[in-house]
Amino acid sequence: MNTSMFTPKDVDMISRTGLSVDEVMKQIGQFNQGLQPMRLVRPCTVGDGIITIPPEQRQKFMEAHDGAASRGMMIKFVPASGAASRMFKDWFALAGTADLKDSQSAEEFSENLPRYPFYDDLKEALSRDGHDISLLMKERRFSTILSYILLSEGLNYGHLPKAVLKFHAYKKHTRTALEEHLVEAARYVKDSEGICRIHLTLSPEHQSEVEHHISRVVKRYERLYGARFDIAISLQLPSTDTIAVDMANRPFRDGEGNLVFRPGGHGSLLKNLNIINHDIIFIKNIDNVAPDRLKEDTILFKKILGGYLVLLQDRIHSYVRDLEHKPVSDETLAYAGAFCRNTLCASLPENFEEFDRSRMIRFLLDRLNRPLRVCGMVRNAGEPGGGPFWVSRHGTMSIQIIEQAQVDMTSDEQKRVWLSSTHFNPVDIVCAVKDYRGNKFDLEAFVDTGAYFISEKSLEGKRLKALEHPGLWNGAMAGWNTIFVEVPITTFSPVKTVHDLLRKEHLEL
Repeated sequence: MNTSMFTPKDVDMISRTGLSVDEVMKQIGQFNQGLQPMRLVRPCTVGDGIITIPPEQRQKFMEAHDGAASRGMMIKFVPASGAASRMFKDWFALAGTADLKDSQSAEEFSENLPRYPFYDDLKEALSRDGHDISLLMKERRFSTILSYILLSEGLNYGHLPKAVLKFHAYKKHTRTALEEHLVEAARYVKDSEGICRIHLTLSPEHQSEVEHHISRVVKRYERLYGARFDIAISLQLPSTDTIAVDMANRPFRDGEGNLVFRPGGHGSLLKNLNIINHDIIFIKNIDNVAPDRLKEDTILFKKILGGYLVLLQDRIHSYVRDLEHKPVSDETLAYAGAFCRNTLCASLPENFEEFDRSRMIRFLLDRLNRPLRVCGMVRNAGEPGGGPFWVSRHGTMSIQIIEQAQVDMTSDEQKRVWLSSTHFNPVDIVCAVKDYRGNKFDLEAFVDTGAYFISEKSLEGKRLKALEHPGLWNGAMAGWNTIFVEVPITTFSPVKTVHDLLRKEHLEL
């Protein structure tokens, strides 16, 4: 590729980002190649890619989970890199409305404001500067109120990380999203010595804010739950950013002529996940938390998913040991092949039975000896996001979590398959990342590198194209062994916009 498009200043900027010119040229090549749509075969449904756990089997999985947790094998991984700016998009727009006092949105804002969990903090922030919130509401001075919610003169919620925003109000206290994650973690990843391990990913600009918040609240939850929190923090690396291009796939430059780099999406966090050295990792987004009255279902099914993974991993390790122990019996080959097909939903080559014995063994070892994930799936209730599908990719069939952006929606057939999905991905995942010898898998070896995303954005009034790495639970885990388990919708309580805080599952009834 032609690297002469870059000036010495560009090369220095690329280097300071942590990338090389070759890596940037590869990214430009991906823009030139374009998005490679996934080929959906059919949605995963109960009995066809999604399993259910009968009530009479739950105790077995819960016991397996508790045993592994007590041995200190578990950690909770919480992607918390994002700012809350998108969460308050509507309120930023409302603050800029000329006829704010007379708009329908202003009426709704006025009526609902006292119901938000940060209302008392807002009152206090206004009072410090001599404002009375009741008078401001009466005089319909909503712009002032919004400024104190969104900007640094008040709560600064429009620029803080979601982790430190208040999500729930109880009778005598409130909790931030991070505090709710502490409470959850104390219920299902605490070991026999009371240690509760959590790994947070953050953007560099949010690190001090989150660390300060942790220092203020952690002792309270350690006392309440008899726990000692071991909280690790890693930053989303600048080297995972990607170059932006113009509509002709040339490097996009800002008004000062500088190259523009953008965050590479949640797939960038694979590097953060890859540094964790614990056996079992739970993944759950920072904004998906429930108040205490709804936590029991969450804890129950976290333990069911965890226990299912523990017992399934034991079976996989047993097959791997048998396949590595010579001589390998016909019975072992038959059972291992059936297990791949029927339990792991892993397709075997049509001519697999014609392979010679050594080739069969190599294939099965490769198929079994890889990271494992058990993913909770909820019934599709119209939430935006991806879901579980059978996918044909590179000549093989597998079950994958697919986002709409990965699908050719101009194809009537592919659109029909997408719309026929029965389940939704809530990002409720538990992972096993070590082999039977206890060695950590290199997670970057199992990425579908062609499963990247391309989207259109704008900067300074000019259109650009942005590139995202294969999504953390999409292409980044495409090569993992995967199980989908149906979980109830009560385990899913997302907060994507500020209005979601008024959904019944987030209010103390």
